[in-house]
Amino acid sequence: MASNGENEDSVVNLDLTKEQIEQLEDNFMRVSKHPDGTTLMIIAAECGLSEEDAAKWFRMRNAQWRKSEGLPAKLGSVMD
Repeated sequence: MASNGENEDSVVNLDLTKEQIEQLEDNFMRVSKHPDGTTLMIIAAECGLSEEDAAKWFRMRNAQWRKSEGLPAKLGSVMD
């Protein structure tokens, strides 16, 4: 869905409404940064999204959060 040839996770456009973003952010901060399948299904239904779009949003948001915390963008990529 990224246009302009940009391949950055934060640029992917899911066409979310302000309310959907607020619900997703609330779940991200208060419920889980890594929701299990059942929780993801509930979050997606509450937001009126497909599970795939909700999962994509959580992947992108986790990468953004990890970067802001000074961690590698991909989960499990910390190597010492």
